[in-house]
Amino acid sequence: MERLDIDLGARSYPILIGPGLLGDAGLLSRCIRARDVMLVSNVTVAPLWGARLRDGLAGFRVAECILPDGEQHKTLPTASRVLDALVEARMNRDCAVLALGGGVVGDIAGFAAACYQRGVDFVQLPTTLLAQVDSSVGGKTGVDHAGGKNLIGAFHQPVAVIADTDTLGTLPDRELTAGLAEVIKYGLIADEPFLAWIESNLDRLLARDAGALAQAIRRSCECKAAIVSRDEFEQGERALLNLGHTFGHAIETGAGYGEWLHGEAVAAGMAMAAEMSRRLGWLDAADVARVRGLLARAGLPVDPPRLGRERMLGLMRMDKKVKAGRIRLVLLERIGRAACTADYPDAALAGVLDDLAGEAAA
Repeated sequence: MERLDIDLGARSYPILIGPGLLGDAGLLSRCIRARDVMLVSNVTVAPLWGARLRDGLAGFRVAECILPDGEQHKTLPTASRVLDALVEARMNRDCAVLALGGGVVGDIAGFAAACYQRGVDFVQLPTTLLAQVDSSVGGKTGVDHAGGKNLIGAFHQPVAVIADTDTLGTLPDRELTAGLAEVIKYGLIADEPFLAWIESNLDRLLARDAGALAQAIRRSCECKAAIVSRDEFEQGERALLNLGHTFGHAIETGAGYGEWLHGEAVAAGMAMAAEMSRRLGWLDAADVARVRGLLARAGLPVDPPRLGRERMLGLMRMDKKVKAGRIRLVLLERIGRAACTADYPDAALAGVLDDLAGEAAA
């Protein structure tokens, strides 16, 4: 088992990575301060990993809330189901909410934990690659709205992230590939040597080589932990973690939640951000080809759906990085260094959207 720590003062917590962690009663007892716990999972993950986790929770009072699976269920009514379950189980403020699943489960469970009795403990038990490398770390929780992704939510840090790498063995290929988009993101924004390592080891990652996956998870978490420790509430540097997300969230919302996996939309969004960076003179054509080539090799989409410029702009204007009505974009100054900027010609963004996401000819 490997351990990283997010340094947030009184809200600091460990990220634990390794096989066999869900059934480790001693580990769970040390990480979970509460004795009454609400296990939140979904209809896909619970049958696969719920029993192992319950074995590790001997000695706890455990109640369960099993949710439907999919981004289309990441809504206020679904979060209310978790809150209803907490009330029905007569959980008090000294309980803990355990999120067993991918990013959707983690976001919903964390949001419910932030709301219930004005905040209770929350433990992330991520079972997808995307959740293990990204969404389980950093305390962003929330639900979607018809007008945009993650518009309703709260910052609520977990007390621990326990990433059992055994769970990746039951992950569908499409979900594994989607998670690689976030791994690639870290190399693009902050660590060019890590990006080169991904390029050299992509076949191992796709083949689910345990050593390669463990290294990718650890390095991704190291990168995110460092940034979150410096900027917990996204007042500056943390926005860089959103490379591809302004475009990607618009794709997810515009296409209909659940049609594109989050990682797929982020991949296409990163390709769009790379092209925008080229048009500003920050990247050259070879850099863009490198980004698109790696994403394509990973089996990820590099072109967005043809939603049209105005539809994309309308959705992007609801992005949480917008200030004074101006869309701020995370772009690449070079491979391995990102910047968040609103200083770009409107014509450049319009051109990218027209060329890559413009409505198809009739």
